[in-house]
Amino acid sequence: MAEQTRYITCVLCEASCGLEVTIDGPSVRSIRGHEADPLSRGHICPKAIALQDLHTDPDRLRTPIRRVGPPGPEATWEPIGWDEAFDLVAERIVAIQAEHGPDAVGVYLGNPNVHSLGAITHGVNLVRTIKSRNTFSATSVDQLPHHLIAMLLYGHQFLLPVPDIDRTQLLVLIGNNPMASNGSMMTVPDFPGRLRELTARGGSLVVLDPRRTETAKVADTHHPVLPGTDAYVLLAIINVLISGGLARPAAYVGGVAEVGRAVAAFTPERAEAMSGMPAAAVIELAHLLADSPAAAVHGRMGVSTQEFGTICQWAVQCINILTGNLDRPGGTMLTTPAIDVIGARIVGPGHLGAWHSRVRGLPEFSGELPVSTLTEEITTPGPGAIKALVCMAGNPVASTPAGDELGAALAGLDFMVAIDFYLGETSRYADVILPPTGPLEREHYDLVFHLLAVRNTARWSPALFDKPSTARHDWEIARELGLRIMRLRAAAEPEGGEASPIERAGTALREAPKNLERQTKFRTTPRQQIDLLLAGLGTGLSVDQLASTPGGVDLGPLEPRLPQRLRTEDKRIHLAQPLVLEAVAKLAARPTAYPQAPADPHGDLLLIGRRAQRDNNSWLHNAPRLISGKPRHRLLINPVDAHSRGISDGDAVTVTSRVGGVRVECTVTDDVMPQVVCLPHGYGHALADGIRLRHAKTLAGVSFNDLSDPETTDGVTGNAVLNGIPVTVVRSAG
Repeated sequence: MAEQTRYITCVLCEASCGLEVTIDGPSVRSIRGHEADPLSRGHICPKAIALQDLHTDPDRLRTPIRRVGPPGPEATWEPIGWDEAFDLVAERIVAIQAEHGPDAVGVYLGNPNVHSLGAITHGVNLVRTIKSRNTFSATSVDQLPHHLIAMLLYGHQFLLPVPDIDRTQLLVLIGNNPMASNGSMMTVPDFPGRLRELTARGGSLVVLDPRRTETAKVADTHHPVLPGTDAYVLLAIINVLISGGLARPAAYVGGVAEVGRAVAAFTPERAEAMSGMPAAAVIELAHLLADSPAAAVHGRMGVSTQEFGTICQWAVQCINILTGNLDRPGGTMLTTPAIDVIGARIVGPGHLGAWHSRVRGLPEFSGELPVSTLTEEITTPGPGAIKALVCMAGNPVASTPAGDELGAALAGLDFMVAIDFYLGETSRYADVILPPTGPLEREHYDLVFHLLAVRNTARWSPALFDKPSTARHDWEIARELGLRIMRLRAAAEPEGGEASPIERAGTALREAPKNLERQTKFRTTPRQQIDLLLAGLGTGLSVDQLASTPGGVDLGPLEPRLPQRLRTEDKRIHLAQPLVLEAVAKLAARPTAYPQAPADPHGDLLLIGRRAQRDNNSWLHNAPRLISGKPRHRLLINPVDAHSRGISDGDAVTVTSRVGGVRVECTVTDDVMPQVVCLPHGYGHALADGIRLRHAKTLAGVSFNDLSDPETTDGVTGNAVLNGIPVTVVRSAG
């Protein structure tokens, strides 16, 4: 077969870059950025180039395997046929729920699910078919405060304004490092190019972060802020805006006076005392935001994954609203995607506290419990305890708080199935692993990140290679499991029972539409569902049309959409949300940001996380194109803190938190401010029990989440706290 050039979407991160790939039969000859793509504009990062390593990796699973013996060093794995695997998994799920109740089967959904069309169209239906309240996802270690505030202020969990970076004059990023991530909760491929354009038109970038990140290094201004104290700075900015008469919200905004009273205690001077950011700089930033003709503030993981994450995300939205920059070109705006999952009611608006976790009483959000409760929901006996787990494209042992404790809990489950194409830190505890096809073997349309993109586009990504005849797509796996579970349940329905015939008939009638809808969705392909949505929403587009348009269709820049786009009942934004104001009042009454800290003769240090451009959470550390270069898994420590502890660059140190400790080499650098240490997320593949995982081909570092504390969460949502973790650091002997 002659060489061909194909155009696909990279599905490894939120940037969703368009790629131009040259293939020769079964081989990839080159991968480069697609210059004509209207969103990514030719941008590419090293992860996309490594897609070919993932495709050819001999350690990637391609057929189901079953564990023989208990988890541990002595466990072995044997291949198993697809039908046998599907039957085994479905039978165990149905049997465990029949014996212990529907909540006895837990579900965990990892980040890759939102990057797969099949996981969205069919995986969600599998979760609904399982019908367990013990459902968890990566959302609650990442972004839950974003969604709650979007629901409260704008009426829907996915109404998430993004900076209109292509037209802004002032971009303020807080705990946000798009030079490494290409945007997060903001799909902004080619951030470096867009930053150069911002500078060329006379604009500026301001970064608030405890580390001099890749983004902070190219900013016009960088303000170091102690981790976990961002709320004091943001609330002080709101105070300056309202008390100084600088606020100019739109006519459809209410509650400004109540907010002003709530933040009165948060002065710039208090912000300085708590955060280290000078009061004069807080005041100056407030005036810059008020005076700029087009400004946008965006807060990301650094402010979401802390104890005051909900307050921070509310404050970010308040600042954009109060300065008149919400829904203004160059400010923060809402997208107009071709497939509007909000307007089409494909995704619900969200809800908080419809039920609570059994042990600690943390609230669910939109049908999911905070993952910080997962371990205790397994290990605490009693009705509703999790006896089995369905883990879909997730690695919570590596990516959620106290992952080592979670691993021990998973080892005690009655049954576990992982939908995963690697034997990893979490999937190694499974009884059965069902591997889906890889990214180059499946079709894709982005239902999620078009909602967060800085430009409106629509792009269909064809499969680069046909799947092997023995392989299954993730949607095929979800379909088969879902249908078999429904058939087994139907076959097990008792003839009699305590319910009367009339009651049983009523139940059957209520469940029939749901079951019929699930079966219909299971039996259509992802491509068919996208075609139906494009046609039903009157877009004038089709999959065939998009597939024949390399790079997709450019639908133009972001446009003002408010108040019509609001999903609040009265089409107004109510800033004075009681749930948030109550949290603000509690924060105002606290004497310090850190009421509990470990005893350390040298003083407390605060741990934060980080990621590199060549990392993708806990995977891709086996891709040859990504693992070279300087070690990326070292602890960063400021020279002042290193000197006081007798630590030199390259020394091995022991880092200890309330829940655990790790030994790691360190780098002494002023890239982190004093009192702060920084460890990357997603490492730790060399496990304590001696198992060398198949996908770990590098020196694996240590796991950040052996130090994060599941008992410390965001006070409103229960989101995990991964920034501002009190730790001690001492030089290791030997």
